[in-house]
Amino acid sequence: MIRAVILTLALASPAAAAEFEFCWVGANDYTMTGRMTVPDAALAGIVTQDDVTAFSITGFYRGLPVGSWDLADLTPTTTWHLRFDPATMTFPTGGMHNSANGQAWNANGAVNDCGNPGFGFNSGTNAQDVCVNGRFITDSSIDRYTEFPVFPAGVALQCGGAVLLSRGFDPETPTTRESPG
Repeated sequence: MIRAVILTLALASPAAAAEFEFCWVGANDYTMTGRMTVPDAALAGIVTQDDVTAFSITGFYRGLPVGSWDLADLTPTTTWHLRFDPATMTFPTGGMHNSANGQAWNANGAVNDCGNPGFGFNSGTNAQDVCVNGRFITDSSIDRYTEFPVFPAGVALQCGGAVLLSRGFDPETPTTRESPG
């Protein structure tokens, strides 16, 4: 009986997982912070969206939040493609948004399907950029090959010295485009 209880408790124990944090600095005062959880067993190779057990991002413009997205909001129509290399502690960038060197977190290749209200991030063949309220924010775009580092949770994030300022966000002001650039 005691053996059965111990076995049951052992099987019920949660699997060990690593938590990570990241930040992205786009152009023109656009930034993003995020967090993800990955089971330790998945850290031996490239981590994909299928391995991640928790994920959330929040976008900012001039230091004020413009939107967020959480893995808990995933639906069958959500664009969700993630690659993380634990060996280099980076999200690979520079390729198609749905390739081994691309990212699409609630934002497709046109960066226009994040919902309204909504927020998403895309790293594809043209640039790294964000979607706010269903619109491609071209003002946020940076070079597609810009390194995107990831850090263990609790470590001070190195985000290119970006300071999130406390100024207002006007969703009508940013330059937007409905198709990729």
